[in-house]
Amino acid sequence: MKTVVGSFDSHSHASQAAAKLLSAGFMQSDINVISNNTTRAGASDDSRNDRATSETSGVTTGALTGGALGGAAGIAVSMLGLAVPGIGPILAAGALATVLAGAGAGAVAGGLIGGLTDMGVSDSDAEYYAESVRRGGSLVTVRVDESRVDEAESILRDQGGIDIEERAGKWRSDGWEGFDEKASTFSYDEIEQERARYRASTARNSTLGV
Repeated sequence: MKTVVGSFDSHSHASQAAAKLLSAGFMQSDINVISNNTTRAGASDDSRNDRATSETSGVTTGALTGGALGGAAGIAVSMLGLAVPGIGPILAAGALATVLAGAGAGAVAGGLIGGLTDMGVSDSDAEYYAESVRRGGSLVTVRVDESRVDEAESILRDQGGIDIEERAGKWRSDGWEGFDEKASTFSYDEIEQERARYRASTARNSTLGV
């Protein structure tokens, strides 16, 4: 078995990717979703819950199209709200959510990195993925038979999965030296600036035919 990981700039894209995996026959028990859940300063708990409900509904919408409503809806329902020092508030579903929730108030960013490396993700890639969540991103992981690795990777890529090594290279060009669980978490505004930056880059590359 192999672990395939997709990194996304939005929770909605990650949700849609999870739904596509389910509709393609991948097992719900083999899928994890981790998303940054930072809200605008001063937002109430109710507004955060409304946002989570609204965004996770993307899983259900995708499932309706894919004909796997039960499984995809199960992921939406099982999303847990957690606070991870070094990363910030997250939404999590799957085995990784259980690991992080089990750590309780003592959860550390290393719990996410450790969970990923336990699945077979390299140390360096696990740090990249943790940093991507810290910066407002989302992850989808799926355990697959080796014969279906290409299929899983194609699904994640088609749903907006980014090239994590390319993205880490951009962070380094800005002075990033590696994941630091003691670093301050990103604010809502900082996350929106990150997303706007990469949206602009994507649009520019599309115009250039890249």
